[in-house]
Amino acid sequence: MSTISKKICLVGDFGVGKTSLIRRFVEQQFSDQYLSTVGVKISRKTVELEGVKEPEKLSLQMMIWDLEGHTKFKGIAPTYLAGAGGAIIVADVTRQETLERMSEHINLFFTVNPKGFIIIALNKSDMFEEEKIDKLLSNYQFEEEKRVLSTHSTSAKTGKDVDIIFHKLADKMAGLT
Repeated sequence: MSTISKKICLVGDFGVGKTSLIRRFVEQQFSDQYLSTVGVKISRKTVELEGVKEPEKLSLQMMIWDLEGHTKFKGIAPTYLAGAGGAIIVADVTRQETLERMSEHINLFFTVNPKGFIIIALNKSDMFEEEKIDKLLSNYQFEEEKRVLSTHSTSAKTGKDVDIIFHKLADKMAGLT
């Protein structure tokens, strides 16, 4: 089995759940104790890629960069974003201002990585009414930007769509979709 390595970044305002999404994906765990990320924290997870036929099984080692969400961090963020094949832009559905800043995060990522791919995670969906989630999903599709692959309502607490967003990004970065 061959393994390739790709860097992905989780980007979003503070407190949107970036660290919790990573922890749910990498460790299959959730904690509701808030710990603010300072600078960057790097996690790793190797996933088997879908759509690869035997005997050429291929796996992808994801180097997952959890970036600090504070505004004072914006000046050094491009340094941390450099070389990423993809990003998950995270917003908190219970905080409108985090939804409004998603375009800013998307633009910053594409300025540094114009050939990268993005998945949008509208996180903390377990804390919001289902019909409102559906409306948010339709409002935040970013269809005009072809490198934004999709928008998902996620929950690090319940695990909703967490594996899906990481696997979808992994397959795209490996050129399988």
